[in-house]
Amino acid sequence: MELKKGNLSIDSENIFPIIKKWVYSDHDIFVREMVSNGCDAITKLKKLDMMGEYELPEGYKPKIEVIVNPEEKTMKFIDNGLGMTADEVEEYITQIAFSGATQFLEKYKDKTTEDDMIGHFGLGFYSAFMVADEVQIDTLSYKEGATPVHWASQGGTEYEMQDGNKTTVGSEITLFLNEDSLEFANEYRAREILEKYCSFMPVEIYLSKANAEPEYETINEEDLLDTDTVIEHIEEAPKDDADNKEGEGEKEEPKKKVKILKRPVPINDIHPLWAKNPSECTKDEYIAFYRKVFMDYKEPLFWIHLNMDYPFNLKGILYFPKINTEYDSIEGTIKLYNNQVFIADNIKEVIPEFLMVLKGVIDCPDLPLNVSRSALQNDGFVNKVADYISKKVADKLVGMFKTDRENYEKYWDDISPFIKFGCLKDEKFGEKMKDSMIYKNLDHKYLTLEDVIKESKGEPEKADEENTENANAQNAEEKTEDGSAEEENKEEEKTRIYYVTDEVQQSQYINMFKAQGQDAIILSHNIDSAFVTYLEQKHQNIQFLRIDADVHESLKDEVTEDEKEEFQKTTDSLVEIFRKELNNDKLDVKVEKLKDDKIASMAVLSEQERRMAEMMRMYGMNGMDPSMFGSQATLVLNANHPLVKFLVEHKRSKNVPIICKQLYDLAMLAHKPLSPEEVTAFVQRSNEIMLLLTK
Repeated sequence: MELKKGNLSIDSENIFPIIKKWVYSDHDIFVREMVSNGCDAITKLKKLDMMGEYELPEGYKPKIEVIVNPEEKTMKFIDNGLGMTADEVEEYITQIAFSGATQFLEKYKDKTTEDDMIGHFGLGFYSAFMVADEVQIDTLSYKEGATPVHWASQGGTEYEMQDGNKTTVGSEITLFLNEDSLEFANEYRAREILEKYCSFMPVEIYLSKANAEPEYETINEEDLLDTDTVIEHIEEAPKDDADNKEGEGEKEEPKKKVKILKRPVPINDIHPLWAKNPSECTKDEYIAFYRKVFMDYKEPLFWIHLNMDYPFNLKGILYFPKINTEYDSIEGTIKLYNNQVFIADNIKEVIPEFLMVLKGVIDCPDLPLNVSRSALQNDGFVNKVADYISKKVADKLVGMFKTDRENYEKYWDDISPFIKFGCLKDEKFGEKMKDSMIYKNLDHKYLTLEDVIKESKGEPEKADEENTENANAQNAEEKTEDGSAEEENKEEEKTRIYYVTDEVQQSQYINMFKAQGQDAIILSHNIDSAFVTYLEQKHQNIQFLRIDADVHESLKDEVTEDEKEEFQKTTDSLVEIFRKELNNDKLDVKVEKLKDDKIASMAVLSEQERRMAEMMRMYGMNGMDPSMFGSQATLVLNANHPLVKFLVEHKRSKNVPIICKQLYDLAMLAHKPLSPEEVTAFVQRSNEIMLLLTK
């Protein structure tokens, strides 16, 4: 073939600077594209062999070689796939790709932040021009009598094509790197990129450095292969054995070894664990794969092996990692592959959002990668993939709950945040998981919600006494002869479920509950605030109250009819004293006769007001006055405690102010952390009280 020159069929003045601009943030993507093209060429050749249209040579070993040459500033990609004829180079390299490039430019010329498009529009080969001033192709087709072809372009709109001198079937692509991309001629940088994108590609990939000093290794002679390059044969004399007496046993023969040129080692695993049948995989293999891929040497809790062939092809492994703190659960890594080619981490359109906290790999060859990332979200197939993954995770968890409850409970504290997040984000997932959710009680035993409701001794929700009396009076007036109005207006009774958010902070309340045989559940993660609301919406017959939201009826002694008048006077007196000494005329003070006479004071904040305060903090409304929403804690005083009795009986004592302030701070300490100023005042006051004891 004579030298052929031509202009590329493209209207743009130059496609390549635009390609560079598009994918600048991921300009190492060209390595994936070059190797992927080589894998495709090898796969096609093997299919032709299977169909009888071509016979692979004896001893054929599919492989891709990547050779870096820092001296010549080049990078080569060599495959032994099906190669190309001159007509195919013309068709696949100069026409189709540039036709696609024209469409690409027309559609995306006005966009500046679009995701990586290389490989999505037939432009995979041309990603090489992101890093190269010139690209050359030397190729020889598998077809009988084919002539080798040499093609070259310097990144403009011109190319040259002529007969080449390649003697083996396949393609060799040479990139002459530009000055800004010389890093890719570095062997270590090239290895890093290949491991990032090509660790599990289905064809063995070998990386080498041109003109590198040869490396050697010594092996036993019986391990020698026909493909090894022998440097020398070695005989190792047997070691002296002092215990081997003359004439006893046979004399040890010299060990025969061979020094060979070091065997090349592929950088990839062509049979990744996810591609195997789950029944063929061992626990050790799952753990080793996890550590290799995610560089996490903590052992995962458990894993789910996805293996689906219909209605779409999807395989993968999802690991549930050990979470050390509640913040660890925020960041996970799920790697998406397409036919063992790495695509990206954490693609939200494919991976349900709540599963992003996991670590894993998913390989889905059927994903429509010929569309932009933004279009994936609206693709019906992609939604089915996400739904399937969510369903398989739920199935695994439900199965574990039913058949392996012991381990399920052992893992629960680590996995519950993401399960709760899944319930909030995915209605189908929440519906499947509803009967498998468990809750830890004060004795650290795990109960289902049904168990919690059954064992709960909380009273039905009631309005305050005044509202109740008014409602009863109104109902009595409106009651019809058959009583139907009364039934319609009757307030729905709800089962109260008490919960704890901080076992240390709320220990006083917990001890009081336990003393009276009451129970509560522990909901200590950040997500539990939203999850409690979710549960109340799903179960209209229950109401959640934090353990310090009110004084439980079982903790109080009843005030008899004869005591009511005197008790009211005591209450009025204490309210007046505390408001005066604390200089707060809006302070809520409540007096109760607590069964535990060791507790002088405590603080409560109604569930509704506390949730309002939390919402204010969540939306950055900290600057607003909490009293606008009534979110000030109520001080509860124990009328049975000697200190409280002292205040009532000795109103004019000089120690009243210090006792009032100390009782208030002690109550708040068990309710929430004090501010720095409050802590300082509390410590100083405590010292003063100890000094009083010395007098």
